[in-house]
Amino acid sequence: MHLGVDSFVAAVTDPRTGRRVGPEERMAHLLEEIELADRVGLYSFGIGEHHRPEYYDSAPPVILAAAAARTERIRLGSAVAVLSAADPVRVFQQFATLDLISRGRIDLVVGRGSFTEAFPLFGLSLADYDELFDEKLDLLLRIRGSEHVTWSGRHRPALTGQGVYPRPLQDPLPIWVGVGGTPTSFVRAGLLGLPLMVAIIGGEPRQFAPLVDLYRQAGAQAGHAPERLQVGLHVFGYVADSTQAAADTIYPGWHEMFTAVSRERGFRAPTRAQFDATSGPDGAFFMGDPDTVADKLQRISAQLGGVDRVSIQMTNPRLAHEDLLRGIELLGTEVAPRVAAG
Repeated sequence: MHLGVDSFVAAVTDPRTGRRVGPEERMAHLLEEIELADRVGLYSFGIGEHHRPEYYDSAPPVILAAAAARTERIRLGSAVAVLSAADPVRVFQQFATLDLISRGRIDLVVGRGSFTEAFPLFGLSLADYDELFDEKLDLLLRIRGSEHVTWSGRHRPALTGQGVYPRPLQDPLPIWVGVGGTPTSFVRAGLLGLPLMVAIIGGEPRQFAPLVDLYRQAGAQAGHAPERLQVGLHVFGYVADSTQAAADTIYPGWHEMFTAVSRERGFRAPTRAQFDATSGPDGAFFMGDPDTVADKLQRISAQLGGVDRVSIQMTNPRLAHEDLLRGIELLGTEVAPRVAAG
């Protein structure tokens, strides 16, 4: 199981001083975080895509290019690229260019995204939510498979044999499908033989086992080799020297973040009891000291029939830069070796 970090590049208020960290300083902090993840041996670092005031990640390829120039070994990728609201030609060109800059260290994870702001921003209708993704994923895969593409669809002008350049160093460029909890999304990824990145933001991870089984069954029925059917998890979490320290450090920002989302979506405000349950042995939040987090990773992997990759999302609007660096350090130097040892 490979371990990594995902970031939504959240705007941060320093919990010690109450000072709002400006976007320029936050970007500098982010690049320090990615450099540290590379140094401590983590496998991957992903950047999300949002078009909201509390996040600075609306242009992931730009951030990833800066990170590629500062790192040597770590894989870099999207978490996720909102393909429904993008032009697949440009997405492929951007990530192929990133692949060349990084010398073959790029993963492209595509999905619909968990927020909807990108649709009106780019003049798209939510009524086409499913069709947009299906059509654009089809085009993206055709571009990956062939330098010259002939294709037509409803949401983009046709291609009549034009070439798409540059071509990536990796052949093929790894393309993962990011999914939530919709069975058809798991089946689609399996039928296409694409690796799967499952976003688990609530409930119990073991509840996803039937959906992961559905993915593997669909892939097998389509004739794809088992090794092609990789499963990754995108989860919230944080590692500290003790589980109590992890909870005390993370809870204020967790409460702020999920209170805002709950208000938008008409849910009840989150409580400390919910946080404790979500952070417990069976919850979706991977939080605690290194032993606790490593044990949970191994247990959840077994429950899901084996997991190839886990990316821990540490975005938090009340997490000091120094505390985030410590969490990344512990994930790489303490948690990853424990997981590798089995």
